[in-house]
Amino acid sequence: MTDAVGRSPRVLAISWGQMEVEGLGTGKDFMLHPGGGRAWDWSATGTRHSPGIQPEDVEELLRHGATAIVLSRGMQLQLQVDPRTLEHLDRHGITPYIAETTQAVERYNELAATQPVGGLFHSTC
Repeated sequence: MTDAVGRSPRVLAISWGQMEVEGLGTGKDFMLHPGGGRAWDWSATGTRHSPGIQPEDVEELLRHGATAIVLSRGMQLQLQVDPRTLEHLDRHGITPYIAETTQAVERYNELAATQPVGGLFHSTC
């Protein structure tokens, strides 16, 4: 966790296998949302490169008040997004921004400056 005010934490640095996040320190993969975030443990929801990011992963972002969602597919675009996840977000009226990790971080930081955004970031493949 980080910011009690509800602002989404910024990603301060990204490189292969390591991210630095405002108020959270460094780690490999992160789940970020308004008010904070944590390390993203794929095993908690059964996320794997394929079929990819699970609906349960984005549900946590929504519960924390994210009105925009950024999903990273990894540095080499190996992480997929499960179609059920896209359907889940569509039911909530959210069209996610999906991109390679460095591009996803850039977009997330832009959005974090103006709105409650959530993001899932994979810093390797």
